[in-house]
Amino acid sequence: MTDTQDSQESRDAAGSRTAFRVPGLSAPVEIRIDRWGVPHLYAASRRDLFLAQGFNAARDRLFQLDLWRRRGLGLLSEVFGEEYLEGDRAARLFLYRGTMEEEWSAYGPDVEPAARAFTAGINAYVELCRRRQAPLPPEFALLGYGPSFWDPSDVARIRSHGLHYNLGEEVSRALTLRDFGPEAEDLRRVREPSPHRLRVPDGLDLSVIPDDVLRVYRLATVPPWAAPPGGQQTASRAGLDGSNNWVLSASRTATGRPMLANDPHRALTLPSLRYLVHLSAPGLDVIGAGEPALPGVSIGHNGRIAFGLTIFPIDQEDLYVYTTDPADPTRYRYRGGWESMVRVTETVPVAGGEDVEAELWFTRHGPVIRQLPERNAAFAVRAAWLEPGMAPYLGSMNYMGAQNAAEFTDAMRRWGSPGENQVYAADDGTIGWCPAGRVPVRQGWDGTLPVPGDGSHEWAGHQAPGTLPSVRDPRSGWLATANEMNLPPAYGDSEPTVTYDWYAPYRYRRIAETLESRDDWTVAECVRLQTDQLSIPARSILPLLHGAAGDDARTAGALELLRGWDARLTPDSAAAALFEIWFRRHLRPALLGSALEHLLPGEESRRALTRIMPAEDAAADARVDLDLLLTPGERLGPDPRHAVRGIIQDTLAAAYAETEGLLGTDPGAWRWGELHHSLLRHPLADLVRKRTGDEPEWMSLGPVPRGGSGDTVGAAAYTSGFRQSGGATFRLVVDVGAWDRSLAMNSPGQSGDPGSRHYRDLFADWAQDGAFPLLYSRSAVEENTERVLMLEPVPEARDAGP
Repeated sequence: MTDTQDSQESRDAAGSRTAFRVPGLSAPVEIRIDRWGVPHLYAASRRDLFLAQGFNAARDRLFQLDLWRRRGLGLLSEVFGEEYLEGDRAARLFLYRGTMEEEWSAYGPDVEPAARAFTAGINAYVELCRRRQAPLPPEFALLGYGPSFWDPSDVARIRSHGLHYNLGEEVSRALTLRDFGPEAEDLRRVREPSPHRLRVPDGLDLSVIPDDVLRVYRLATVPPWAAPPGGQQTASRAGLDGSNNWVLSASRTATGRPMLANDPHRALTLPSLRYLVHLSAPGLDVIGAGEPALPGVSIGHNGRIAFGLTIFPIDQEDLYVYTTDPADPTRYRYRGGWESMVRVTETVPVAGGEDVEAELWFTRHGPVIRQLPERNAAFAVRAAWLEPGMAPYLGSMNYMGAQNAAEFTDAMRRWGSPGENQVYAADDGTIGWCPAGRVPVRQGWDGTLPVPGDGSHEWAGHQAPGTLPSVRDPRSGWLATANEMNLPPAYGDSEPTVTYDWYAPYRYRRIAETLESRDDWTVAECVRLQTDQLSIPARSILPLLHGAAGDDARTAGALELLRGWDARLTPDSAAAALFEIWFRRHLRPALLGSALEHLLPGEESRRALTRIMPAEDAAADARVDLDLLLTPGERLGPDPRHAVRGIIQDTLAAAYAETEGLLGTDPGAWRWGELHHSLLRHPLADLVRKRTGDEPEWMSLGPVPRGGSGDTVGAAAYTSGFRQSGGATFRLVVDVGAWDRSLAMNSPGQSGDPGSRHYRDLFADWAQDGAFPLLYSRSAVEENTERVLMLEPVPEARDAGP
């Protein structure tokens, strides 16, 4: 390159080495991309490293980054038009609105400089695209706009992409209590620790809460890469079905070294939600995955300690219900007087139209999401994740460089949101579990229901950091979490409430029984467990079939197929197809319906069933179903055992008939994977089709057959059309101390560029539950390098003289 080629790409004759001039670098940065698409970044300083990380993230995922930013900041209308105004207004309500000085200081000294360097790197690549010196992702051309520049504050101000769901449980609980009573609510959702009695807060009128009270909140918190953004969304939180992780001590492995496994579960997206990267500079050498719009990594290892997370579902949200002034609905009752809401007016640019003024209202507790002046009521959200230092996953910058267990757990004291179960394994043999997150202190109330906003239900600060229970080097030689209720019995009523809404324990139970069964674990066997397809709910239900009678051909056929089945939901299993159709579409509604018929009169019980049936594509929870089957008591009538037998036989015949309709009359040809499948769709595929009349083939991948369900360790929640909606597209197993023997997966591929071979190259392997080597040592990386990028500083301007 000549000195005049500012920020311009050049390529050597072989085509395997590419160079860019990047403003802001103090020294060259080498990026080695291995044959699985993982970039390994080698820099001379941390600032250069994070600048290069941002540049490289934009190189591989620019459209995804731009969509993430627009969705989070409420700027979709600027490029997609006025139909996105409602979504933009919702997103702006849930931005961080404190000072950036307080925000950055909450993370400690390293996060702001990293964010500034990272966004400078993104902007450097955006500038190349604007100058046509780097290829613009095709989505921009299809939709007729270009990428935007970033401000460093963008990575911290955007809060709505985290896993926040407790508010939905509060409201669902309140509406069920309002309409059908506490017994119906007990059939909707299990609360833990149990027993737990619901108590409607003093001063709360459940009848004032409208069914659509969370519409704005849901519009604001739909993940940007999980569904088409904008006001036309259904505002679902589908596919958020937890995660698995575990650590094994040296005594439990065949190698005599610790191991760590992690497979976080999220919505299946195109491109992948996560991005693998290796970041190496003096004092830091970390590899793993994070979200591509954030600096650093949150899951991985640094050559000394490995770390992995699952959701620890701290209740960080409350819905506040206000009595408003009949003469002025922007004033609300607070501690004996009237307090005024705060109005913020912002200009929202709109493509093809005039700018629109968005009026945003806030109470002392948070954003107002619904006003009901005809009932003298308003509703606002208090969320810990809107406080300083709570940008989701940004806190991982503090722990990814920890050199031992003590440094790691000390760094977790700063962690804010979302609540996480962190497990770790160090090269000195230490393993541990360390849950972390900001826990609100609610004195005299528990957060299970909305509360009055009159000052009677305030948070009394937060639990002191580091006081949640934790474990190091357990006698068992292993630790695991899968979002289950894992508070120890000693965590009593005197401690702040963590939550009463935990995930079902079945994934954890299967992991626990399998880990405990052997002491010769290998990395490959850990991958096998991550993709395990045995259903504990199925295994629990099958014994009930032994006494069932096949009074007709279909019931007899169903019993014959299921009685010899091993409860594994493999893609080639006929019994798995029948069981899933029976359990979810016939047995569950029949059980719940029967229980409700004994609580409520006819039509009311049918309405209640619609209310309490779990969403098909959400995280599975069979606890209520199994409880009704195994210990029904009098909930199913005076002769519950007879009722269970009747329900089983009646529903088996109907399920068999439905399976015939879906897969044909020959049960020998039935296959679960013929129904249950993965089909990846680009989040803007429908918009492109609407605008252009067609969509490029690269906006869809699949379908491919899949095993498992939302109940299995290899989680694969699915929609009513059997399309997988959630699960682990990213997986990691770390061989601690023999780092190059670690394995990973990131489906469908590392790149978001449809022209890259790494856009879909991992999809088929993922569908077959495969993995690839996650290389760490320089020698292994060099041996498997596919392409080299050199990022070079821009030469200083020379004084030409007189």
